Amino acid sequence: MVKTLPTGLSSSRYGLSVSKKVGNAVTRNRLKRLLREIMRLQMIKQGWDIVFIVRAEAADADYHQLKNSVTKLLAQAQLLIDNDKTINPRFD
Repeated sequence: MVKTLPTGLSSSRYGLSVSKKVGNAVTRNRLKRLLREIMRLQMIKQGWDIVFIVRAEAADADYHQLKNSVTKLLAQAQLLIDNDKTINPRFD
């Protein structure tokens, strides 16, 4: 689940909410590490606060399943930058 809020800042911020219902500390920290890496690689529009609320089902997911879920959620929220425009903007 994702919650977003426009901020008007020059960058976007994200936060992760992983409750104890998801699993033990090892599981929660593993999920946070994976989600941080996934977010580091995403091309996100500027000026948004994004909060991911991790559900218990995510504890069994691998990296690729989490990446697909995050990408889908960001696309639904219309927060992804179009990759065609970001590859080489000088030649548009």
